Amino acid sequence: MTRITKRPKAPDAAPPRVQLPAVIEAAPAPEHAHQNFDRAARAALARLSGGVSTHAFLQAWSDWAQHLARAPGRQMELAEHAQRNLVKLMAMAASPGSPPPFVPKAHDHRFDHAGWQETPFRLWQQGFLAVQDWWDHATEPTRGLSREDAERTRFLARQTLDVLSPSNFPPLNPEIVAETASTGGRNLAEGAAHFAHDAVKTLTGERDPPPEGYRIGTDLAATPGTVVFRNDLFELIQYAPQTPQVQARPILVVPAWIMKYYVLDLSPGNSMVRYLVGQGFTVFMISWCNPTAEQRDLSLEDYRKRGVMAALDAVTTIVPGRPVHAVGYCLGGTILAIAAATMARDGDDRLCSVTLMAAQVDFAEAGELLLFLDESQIAFLEDLMWELGYLDRPQMARAFAAIRAEDLIWTRAVQRYFLGREDVPTDLGVWLSDTTRMPALMHSQYLRGLFLENRLTAGRFAVEGRVIALKDLSVPLFVVGTEADHIAPWRSVYKTKLFTDCDLTFVLTRGGHNTGILSEPGRKGRHFRVSRRPAGALYVGPDAWLAQTQPVPGSWWPHWADWLTAQGDGLAAPPGTGAEDKGLAPLGPAPGTYVLQT
Repeated sequence: MTRITKRPKAPDAAPPRVQLPAVIEAAPAPEHAHQNFDRAARAALARLSGGVSTHAFLQAWSDWAQHLARAPGRQMELAEHAQRNLVKLMAMAASPGSPPPFVPKAHDHRFDHAGWQETPFRLWQQGFLAVQDWWDHATEPTRGLSREDAERTRFLARQTLDVLSPSNFPPLNPEIVAETASTGGRNLAEGAAHFAHDAVKTLTGERDPPPEGYRIGTDLAATPGTVVFRNDLFELIQYAPQTPQVQARPILVVPAWIMKYYVLDLSPGNSMVRYLVGQGFTVFMISWCNPTAEQRDLSLEDYRKRGVMAALDAVTTIVPGRPVHAVGYCLGGTILAIAAATMARDGDDRLCSVTLMAAQVDFAEAGELLLFLDESQIAFLEDLMWELGYLDRPQMARAFAAIRAEDLIWTRAVQRYFLGREDVPTDLGVWLSDTTRMPALMHSQYLRGLFLENRLTAGRFAVEGRVIALKDLSVPLFVVGTEADHIAPWRSVYKTKLFTDCDLTFVLTRGGHNTGILSEPGRKGRHFRVSRRPAGALYVGPDAWLAQTQPVPGSWWPHWADWLTAQGDGLAAPPGTGAEDKGLAPLGPAPGTYVLQT
C-alpha cells in the first residue's frame, strides 16, 4: 500500500496529491534465498492441493466449533432437529408407500433414477438427505459466528457429504446395480478404461482434440469474419455483414479472458455474434491470447489500455465518426466498466452505450467464489503463480467445479466411471474444456483489488493515478443477470444500479452464467424479466424489483437488439474490412490464431 508520511507544511501550501495505485500490487519476490525456498515449498503444496489453501477452512471449522461449544441452547436445538429427522426416517421406513420426507435440491440430479424410490435404496437416499438437511441447519449463521466462516463451514460440510453420498458407491446405487446386471459388468470395464484415460490426461496435462462436428473455425466460432488487428494481447475480429445495410454504430464485444471468446459464437444456431450480424449490426470481437510464462507481467492496466482501448481505437478507425456500442461479458464486462468510467472521467465520448452481461462491478456479494478468497488463499495462489508465471487451467476448473460438485464432479464421475458412458459432446461442453491461463500479475491484481478489496465501488480504484467512479457514466446501460448464476450472482450484478445514476435497463434471464446468456430465439422454456430505470431515478432493491417485475416468455436477445437500435443512428452502408490505408490491413480469416493457442 502507499505509505503517506506526514510533514509540516507552510500555512498557505496546497495539500499534497496522493497518487493511488490502480490495485494493490502483488508482493515482490523476496530476495533472500531462504524466503524464496519458502515460496517454492508453498508452491509445491499448492500444486498438490489444487491451489486451495487449507488455512481459511481450518479457521472456519474452529470458529464454528467454538461458537457451538459455548452455546448449549444451540446444541439442544440441533439435537432436537436430528431427532425430528430420525423420526421422519423411521415413519417412512414403517410406511413404504408414504411420500419421502426429504427431497434433493433443485440442481441435484444424483437421485433422478426411478430405482431410488425402491427399498432399500430409498432408505439410503433419504438417510443421506436427512444428514444433509441437518448440516444445512447446523451451519446457518449464529450469533457471534462470522458470516464468512458459517458459509465456509457449510461449503466444507457439503463437499464432505458429496464424497459420502450413496450414489457414489456401486452396491448402493440402483442405477449402477441395474446397469451392471444388464451388461454383465461391461459398464464397469468401460468405466475403468475411462478412468485410466482421464488419469493419464490429468498427469500429463494433455487435452483431447475436439470431437467430430465441434471443430473451431468450422463448426464453432464459424461466423465469417476477418482479423483486422493483432498485438501480443489480443486479436480483433471484424465480422462480415449479412444485410445490404447495417446499423451505423458498430458493436465492440469484450469477452472474459479466463475462457475463450467463442462462447458468444458457438454453433450457428446459438451464436450471439451470428444473431447480431443477422440483425444488421457491424460486430467486432476481441479474441484474447492464452498467456504463457513469458507474459507473467501482464497487468490489469494492460488489459484495459492495450486491450479494450486499443480495440476501441481500431474500431473507431475502421468506422470513423461513429460512437460505439460496447459489450462486456463476465470479467470482460468488469474491465469494460473500468474502461468506460475512465473514459467518462477523461471526457472521451466514443461510446454510445454499454452492455454488461453477467458482469460484476461490486464484489461484496460475489457468491461462493468468495469462499476461496482471503489473504491466505491469495498469497497461496501468488506463490504458485510466482513459480509458473500464470494460474494454470486445472486450478480454475477445479474451483468452478467444486461450487456445484454434486453435478459437475460426482454425477459425471458416476456416469463415466461406473456406468461406462461417454460424455455426450456439446458445443458448450467443448468450450468449457478449452480453458486458458491467467497471467500472474494481472490475476493477483484482480483478486486483491476487486475481489478482496472491492476497490471499484469503494471509490479507491485509480487509473493512471486518479480515482474513477461509475457514477461518471452518462451513456445508457443494459445490464444482464442470470437466475442461476453461481459465478456472478444476479443480485450482485443488479448492484450496478446502486453505483450508477444513468439510464439503465436491467434484464434477469433464466439460466446460469453461460446458459442464461446463450438464449437464442426459439429455445423452449426461456423467459426473462426486464425494466428500465431512467437517469436519476430512486434505487429499488433486488427483492422488491423481482416481486414487481413479471416474466416475459422467450429470449431476451430481440429486446436487446431493439434497445441497441434505439440507441443507434440509423442505417448506413457496411464499412470496409479493416482500414489498410490507416495501418489496419486484414490479417487473415476468423477465428484467427489466438483462439487456437493451447
